[in-house]
Amino acid sequence: MGDQEIRERIGRLREEIKRHNYLYYVLDSPEISDDRYDLLLRELKELEALTGEQPPPDSPTATVGGAPRNEFVKVVHDSPMLSLENAFSREDVEDFLRKVSKGAAYPSLCCELKIDGLAVSLHYNEGKFILGATRGDGRTGEVVTRNLLTISDLPRDLAGKVPGRLEVRGEVLIKSEDFMALNASREEQGLPLFANPRNAAAGSLRQLDPSVTASRRLSLFVYQVVSPGDHGLSSQFRSLSWLRKMGFPVQGTECLCRGAEEAFSYIERWRNERFSLPYVTDGVVIKVDDLGAWSGLGTTAKVPRWAVAYKYPPEEKLTRLVRIEVSVGRTGTLTPIAILEPVALSGTVVQRASLHNADEVARKDIREGDMVWVRKAGEIIPEVLRPDLASRKESSVPFRMPSRCPACGSDAISLPGEVALRCVNRSCPAQILEGLRHFASRSGMDIGGLGEKLLEKLVEEGVVSDIADIYSLSMGDLAPILLTGEKSSRVLGEKAASSVLDSISSSKERPLSALIAALGIRYVGSRVAEILAEAFGSLEDLGSCDEDSLASIEGVGPRIASSVAAFFRDPRNRETIARLKAAGLNVSSSGSPQRGGVGPLKGLSFVFTGELEGMTRSEAENRVKELGGSTPSSVSRKTSFVVSGSAPGSKLAKAVTLGIRVIDEKTFLDLIERATGGERPEVER
Repeated sequence: MGDQEIRERIGRLREEIKRHNYLYYVLDSPEISDDRYDLLLRELKELEALTGEQPPPDSPTATVGGAPRNEFVKVVHDSPMLSLENAFSREDVEDFLRKVSKGAAYPSLCCELKIDGLAVSLHYNEGKFILGATRGDGRTGEVVTRNLLTISDLPRDLAGKVPGRLEVRGEVLIKSEDFMALNASREEQGLPLFANPRNAAAGSLRQLDPSVTASRRLSLFVYQVVSPGDHGLSSQFRSLSWLRKMGFPVQGTECLCRGAEEAFSYIERWRNERFSLPYVTDGVVIKVDDLGAWSGLGTTAKVPRWAVAYKYPPEEKLTRLVRIEVSVGRTGTLTPIAILEPVALSGTVVQRASLHNADEVARKDIREGDMVWVRKAGEIIPEVLRPDLASRKESSVPFRMPSRCPACGSDAISLPGEVALRCVNRSCPAQILEGLRHFASRSGMDIGGLGEKLLEKLVEEGVVSDIADIYSLSMGDLAPILLTGEKSSRVLGEKAASSVLDSISSSKERPLSALIAALGIRYVGSRVAEILAEAFGSLEDLGSCDEDSLASIEGVGPRIASSVAAFFRDPRNRETIARLKAAGLNVSSSGSPQRGGVGPLKGLSFVFTGELEGMTRSEAENRVKELGGSTPSSVSRKTSFVVSGSAPGSKLAKAVTLGIRVIDEKTFLDLIERATGGERPEVER
């Protein structure tokens, strides 16, 4: 390329990468894979080097992360939170080692696995956690203290004595199993799926409502002490041991490597072994172990010179797409599924991959019989990338979604505003089976023993056609299906049936929130179910609430409100709920742990908004619960008190609108002190 062409390409790359940075860091919704992004950034860096000019300060090669969101309180980092230079080959790593050795022997190196999450800064004073922030743009981050407090891995009080101030840095992540469960829940609710665990973690931590963060089951690892000399630390490897002793979660995969070959051995060891971990790691971070050398090596505007991140190449493999099956979900959605010849990917054998919808299949032009390139998105979710057109047979034809439901033969239609085809037959056996599985699942009614094969048989034989039928099952219904075929099969069948019946009986005591989640109302997952249970207190009150009132509840909104109202308008659903109530299920929050126990605050609810000074919100909520009260996450007409701290959110305005009594932290503490002595506070409107 000529000089002008290079400059034009640089301009286009900068704009494209800035757009991807905004999608990735600010919206947590990337359009391209990490490896594709790395290639764009590497091309830009190489072209900028050709010009011989210093890149401008706003070039993606000189900036870190994305701008903090306006909705969050901002904090300026005492020491910038920089990114890391990437290495994609042995040559790149050797180049880094030459630079840090400065012509002498290679220094000792601390090698650690690179975590695919969101970088955070954690601040402690006299051993107590006081503030947490995101990286933001590297210099200014978002204060997410309340959200971080929902992560059980985070130590509130350190195990060892650490006088004065301490800042440590780490990564918030979501483990693979929790990521899969989160995406499965979002798919059931018709919500967009997270592209990878990193974006799931980032999107979960950067929530304005901490209760949403709490529902996402985030984890944390720490990896760096800021100003380590203040704490007598001179080695990165030993500082990780010190962090562990203080009670911080540390990966435990770190290794002190003396020289290049040991570092390369570490990289090769984890190339495949990383897939056995319960979380995603996409590379190895190599750091100079001598912390005293870090200041001498210095940093650029974007990266430290004392560390580099080796990135493992994404694993893509070629296999045959045997056929495309169409599955029918709980809400009737028809989903094309790629059935593949078994292929080993990222540590497991893959045989199936969702193709999502007809538009996606058409866009990629994927056909039955094709050789296709597959990988695991985010090292977890099997994904068909593209067909290998060179090997396509002339006889192949484009895939067409069926016009009728493959399970019941009813018409498959596309509802307004939706891409997916949907079977609208409520009696479709596939929908019934999926609904039953969801109802009996651990996040629903948690009915042990009522697994997929048993449910399939019960539906097939017409014993169960509705969730309420579960509570009419008898020994005679279950024992013949559970026979093992052995000599003592009758006894074993009855024993297994008895276990299932006991589990069904126990499920009647599940809290109201679990029942609401189990009903399978579209867009209503576990967290929304908790909000509805807290706001209404009974299934009857929820079912009689109008759509506008539902939409006014914080955390619900118009779409969920419309779905809930439509569900309870359906006569068949009302009949099912009446049968569940008659079967003895818990259809109200009375006696539920979420509504509080015995004590002077029994029957009273406290909603907290803003930051408290004398205690964390969790401590305040626990104090209320200890005295018999409840602490719902949203304000409703049934709320007794709203406790307002500094920088309150929208809950304060809603409390004023509804006429709920608002009290400050001092009044709350006085009230708690009186309640401890047995005095019950008066609720004023």
